[in-house]
Amino acid sequence: MYHVYVIESELVGRWYIGCTQDVSLRLNYHNAGKVRSTKPYIPYRLVHTETFSTLREARQREILIKKSGRIRKELKDKYSAPSSIG
Repeated sequence: MYHVYVIESELVGRWYIGCTQDVSLRLNYHNAGKVRSTKPYIPYRLVHTETFSTLREARQREILIKKSGRIRKELKDKYSAPSSIG
């Protein structure tokens, strides 16, 4: 199985969308600073996953989420941590 995952930086609220076969392992890589694009913003928390039977389906969904402002907004409205700014 393949998973599209969305993680959110607990530090600045930045989101990262990716694809993997092992979400827990991948989240650990992000939080260990082993992913260059997410390293400056650790720690991350998992906010959303979707499961697919093929890598092709997962990649297509990953790309759709990254390109679609509407889908990203829906996910952020549903899953983002409340802001402490007020």
